[in-house]
Amino acid sequence: MFRGEEKATPPLPVFQPATKPSHLVKTSQRITERFQKLAAAQEGGFVAYITVGDPSLDATLEISLALDKAGVDVLELGIPFSDPLADGPTIQAAATRALASGTTVARCLELVARIREKSEIPIVFFTYLNPIYVYGFEKFLAGAVTAGADGLLILDLPPDEAKLNADLVSAGGLAPIRLIAPTTPPERMAAITETGEGFIYYVSREGVTGEQTSLSDSIGEQVAEIRKYTKLPIAVGFGISTPEQSREVARQSDAAVVGSAIVRRIAEHGGEPDLAARISAFVKPLVEAARRR
Repeated sequence: MFRGEEKATPPLPVFQPATKPSHLVKTSQRITERFQKLAAAQEGGFVAYITVGDPSLDATLEISLALDKAGVDVLELGIPFSDPLADGPTIQAAATRALASGTTVARCLELVARIREKSEIPIVFFTYLNPIYVYGFEKFLAGAVTAGADGLLILDLPPDEAKLNADLVSAGGLAPIRLIAPTTPPERMAAITETGEGFIYYVSREGVTGEQTSLSDSIGEQVAEIRKYTKLPIAVGFGISTPEQSREVARQSDAAVVGSAIVRRIAEHGGEPDLAARISAFVKPLVEAARRR
């Protein structure tokens, strides 16, 4: 290499669909229809989070399909990132394992396409901005829609910041899922919900993700406040790990969100051949409890 010559950076892998997709739907249609069905039946919903590639991509596929059969209403697929500041130790460790297994943004897109071959479960990508921005934001959005994803939740991109960057304004056919925290003031709730689609994710506790022994006392009050500004369904997460908690949260909102409790069990049983069955057995009572709110 000559002095001053820089070694070329190899291009990132890009998702290439094997065939022309036949499942493309209008933005958030699958999500909207699922919540409409739940409302008509007067049932609570259940949203499950897992990290793509933990412990492997094939295992994530099996777990995703098992969660669908267990009755999960929306599947959140976390794109692993090396610096997940909003996540606690459980999901941070999952991201580390997923990256070590070779998971990339392109492979996350490929996984969704594989899920879509066998399932119509609504899928939301749960991610930090960095991985998809480096991959190419427009390229990611196009690939996600083509693969069959329905929504996009970017943890560290506030809606008002997105407006300052023209290439980040559009969700490209994906429903932009918005976050509201316990510290969000009413005037900001109005601004956040105005640009949301699919559902609103209410983070019931301050701090990072992780299981808790008790629920926040302010969930009902905060959900009622959010409803003043939107007709979108409200899903509540952070800290839910038992059927009793799932039922109580679904009673006060439209759906319970569980992530860390599922991811912890994936870590505990990741090397076992019946991993997907074990995860399904854990999640099914949580789903049934949310239904009976």
